[in-house]
Amino acid sequence: MRRLAPTALVITGALALAGCGGSGGSGDTGPELSVSASYMPQPITGEMAAGFFVLTNKGGTKDELTSVTSDAAGSVTMHETVGQSMREVTSLDVPAHGQLVFKSGGNHLMFEKLKGKPKQGEKVSVELHFAKSDPLTVEMPVKSATYNPATGH
Repeated sequence: MRRLAPTALVITGALALAGCGGSGGSGDTGPELSVSASYMPQPITGEMAAGFFVLTNKGGTKDELTSVTSDAAGSVTMHETVGQSMREVTSLDVPAHGQLVFKSGGNHLMFEKLKGKPKQGEKVSVELHFAKSDPLTVEMPVKSATYNPATGH
């Protein structure tokens, strides 16, 4: 039995160390991103549209939304509203264990040079690009121009 004790200690130690690998022992996970409540109000003109959604990060590491693309528009830009002023930004933080909310009167997408006028009931495909995570594709439903979601965004 005495010969087995040192072997058991070595095996137990190896198993304990194996459980600590990969995250530096901090227990934090990388970003875990998902999108919910996405929509585009039906555009009034055929040139511009807005887009809104909630980007949730359940992971223990923050990420950064660096760009948005869509085949439906010549360009898609990100904007934030500070006070009464809207300004274009090149990136937005997605906090660890938090959300980045795009809502009317706050952060939002601007679809410029639309390639067609999206109509209520259709969907617009959008690809979100991040500093750390793989891109996410979102099928954004087109709602009425006056749509006001129950979530308040």
